[in-house]
Amino acid sequence: MLTILGQADRQAGFCDGHSRRDFLRIGGLGLGGLALPQLLQAEAQQGIRGSHKAIIMIFLTGGPPHQDMYDLKMEAPAEIRGPFQPIATNVAGIQVCEHLPRIAASMDKLVAIRSMVGSEGGHSQYQCTTGWPPQKAPMRGWPSLPAAVAKLKGPASAHAPPGMSLWYKWNEENPGPGFLGSSQAPFEPIGNERQNMVLQGMTLDRLGDRRNLLHSFDRLQREADARVQGSTAFQEQAFGILTSGKLATALDLSQEDPRIVARYGHGDPKIRLASVPQHFLMARRLVEAGARVVTLNHAIWDWHNDNFKNAQKQFPIFDRALTALVDDLHERGMSDDVTVLAWGEFGRTPKINKNAGRDHWPQVSCALLAGGGMRTGQVIGSTDRTGSEAKDRPVTFQEVYATLYRNLGIDVRHATIPDLHGRPQYLVEAGVQPLAELVA
Repeated sequence: MLTILGQADRQAGFCDGHSRRDFLRIGGLGLGGLALPQLLQAEAQQGIRGSHKAIIMIFLTGGPPHQDMYDLKMEAPAEIRGPFQPIATNVAGIQVCEHLPRIAASMDKLVAIRSMVGSEGGHSQYQCTTGWPPQKAPMRGWPSLPAAVAKLKGPASAHAPPGMSLWYKWNEENPGPGFLGSSQAPFEPIGNERQNMVLQGMTLDRLGDRRNLLHSFDRLQREADARVQGSTAFQEQAFGILTSGKLATALDLSQEDPRIVARYGHGDPKIRLASVPQHFLMARRLVEAGARVVTLNHAIWDWHNDNFKNAQKQFPIFDRALTALVDDLHERGMSDDVTVLAWGEFGRTPKINKNAGRDHWPQVSCALLAGGGMRTGQVIGSTDRTGSEAKDRPVTFQEVYATLYRNLGIDVRHATIPDLHGRPQYLVEAGVQPLAELVA
């Protein structure tokens, strides 16, 4: 993964005390020895963490409160329902929280799932980003969606990797490529120093000569080692990026219409990471550049204290950025090809705690989808009177994943990926199908 971390993201921190910006400066990208693939390979070894169909997955880090967003319980006791009021959407019979007015006005382009079940219950992105609970993981773990799609579909463009990650770092470990290995790991091009992803002071002919020389050395030095395949993949990724400014251009929001940039809004530094809403726009631009899967996370939703005060700050930012992305895709004619999914690892407790917060609740949670040629303007599932359990149409993480794969043209009944022992592994458990409510 190529990671270029800017100053705005440093507050998230790293356990070794070094930022990826520092690592980038140490390694350099001068091309004297094709340092970019070496950087990619070194990051993988150190555990530092692309018309085509595509997925944009937004992870709501920490677990959003389902009963305060898309499933308000106005007939429940006060200690459950909270102070928020529902408002009508532009789809008859569907209501959402009053602090999500743009989602309400765009409901015809959206699908709310109110009955997500099967969360493993811990603070982990693993289940949302792989489709599997960690308890069932094979050796080295299941690959994340970008890695699995990279293996199955390969790049859609020579100028962008199939998988891209715009995650800022928190306490949760990214599952990465799992048993597929580092050659399928997504790029993480976060930050402002993206000039390093384009050629500087070198002609294509000269770069080509160095590439041919490198291949000659490879033929002499190649060993029967699993790392060789990953190294070669890194070199090819690096060459494609460096010989085209397309990826760097996609990440440069100064080249976007300022009116479009403004539509996505700005974050609140008090909430954490003011630039995060811009990642929604960046995700769209990366898809246009050739990425098949772009993942990002948004804010911190683990509100054990002051749930409603936090929601009043965070809901409007999410509301604006999410609907700007959905509207943008529609206006550009991309909505049938790009699926958008926003969800978190679990829901929150029905009963409000003594600190005006809601605690972890794996029994039921929510998700919001758009695009992908799906039937939008609907709600799937329901919960009981208190929002404690799924009442109708419980939906599993694997059903959502089967739908995502289907939207990418991948048939989960037949598609497999090889594990470390070369054994074929299916993408979901036997019998799991895409959500019939969403697909033709």
